[in-house]
Amino acid sequence: MPLINSSGISNHQMKNLGKAAVIFSWTICALGALFYCYEYLLRISPSVMTQELMKFYHLTGAEYGNVSGSFYYYSYVVMQILVGLLMDRFGPRRLLTFACGLCAVGAYLFACSDQISIAMIGRFLIGLGSSFAFVGAAKLATIWLPPERFALMSGIIFCLGMLGAMFGAIVLRLLVDSTGWQSAIYGAAAVGVVIMIILWVVIRDVNPYHENHYSHHIPTFKEVLSGLVVALKKPQIWLVGTVGCLLYLFLTAFAELWGPAYLEQAHGLSRANAVNANTMVFLGCAIGCPFIGWFSDLIQRRRLPVLLFASITLVVVCILLYAPSLSLVSIYILLFLFGFFSSSQILMFAIGREMTSIKISGTTIGLINMLIMVGGIIFPPVVGKLLDICWDGSTLEGARLYSKYAFTVAMSVLPIGILLGIILTCFIRETYCKIYIDEHP
Repeated sequence: MPLINSSGISNHQMKNLGKAAVIFSWTICALGALFYCYEYLLRISPSVMTQELMKFYHLTGAEYGNVSGSFYYYSYVVMQILVGLLMDRFGPRRLLTFACGLCAVGAYLFACSDQISIAMIGRFLIGLGSSFAFVGAAKLATIWLPPERFALMSGIIFCLGMLGAMFGAIVLRLLVDSTGWQSAIYGAAAVGVVIMIILWVVIRDVNPYHENHYSHHIPTFKEVLSGLVVALKKPQIWLVGTVGCLLYLFLTAFAELWGPAYLEQAHGLSRANAVNANTMVFLGCAIGCPFIGWFSDLIQRRRLPVLLFASITLVVVCILLYAPSLSLVSIYILLFLFGFFSSSQILMFAIGREMTSIKISGTTIGLINMLIMVGGIIFPPVVGKLLDICWDGSTLEGARLYSKYAFTVAMSVLPIGILLGIILTCFIRETYCKIYIDEHP
């Protein structure tokens, strides 16, 4: 099994293609990242309207976590392996266009009725469409960019998603305050239709400038299924996905859903300040993902950055949760650092890609993404259930209010999960940023 630095076009070859070709390549990858940015906005949208949704549908904490979080992740997680197979078989153009349309329809359904069942269907469809976003954007990167740029591009994709979540949350909160939560979601659905059209017009599945055989050859289902079997038989892939799941808790259990409510009810922030402070997690992640991807490429190590930055994350989250009192500035700084250092989880995708052939890159990324996103099914309702157990009976306009003690107990899943992730990382094989290939996937 030979060890090589690159399985595709080199930086030198990329430069020789001409400026227009390079710009077009990055434009296509940017559009994939744009869709990821959009779906991420829809994913976190309930977090900026927690009280409105709990009041509108008369939800408990566990029910809110299930409807807003888990129903999104039910379809998202189940689809990940299939999405990877479809990406490898049919290419990203048609699939991303269709997926964006699903997100727009799901957003419309989420806002169009006062029936909780319709809202659940809407969140399910948003999750279904969103399941194509990161895998599709990563697949575009494998087609259109040099392999040695993959970790950086993964960071950039995640960065744009975080920026979309950050600025989108602020805009959504303003729209919710001025027009109501349903009108705000209708607007988000309309934006999805526009993005869908752009994706169809611009994206291409084949890179004519790429000399690698796999950029011109779309594998058969037999080939991708064979690759899936290979990936499923690799214990390291399962370990990488599990670590990614545990390190991703800063988003699935905190920033995407419970963060604003925690900051408002446990730290006494106003609703606007809570939303703004929560966006610091996304800002930190937006900066941290490309930086950590670049840093990992620079030192030619994957496991070491994960161990280093995850350990710092553990310290930061313990200060945030267990310090007796924190100023507003301290909360902003800690949340930024929380997002920045937690971004090391992005390296799980690079590790997984470097353990399998480029022919099944979509399948491998989909499998890892599925394992990571399992946390979105498990932890939001777990946090909600712990909150309900510790609830002291307080309400505001029909919505439950939780004490700082209740939130401290519920949010303790974060340091526990991160610590376990650090321990498991020690058992991941270091790839040294090299891609292993042979005649088989």
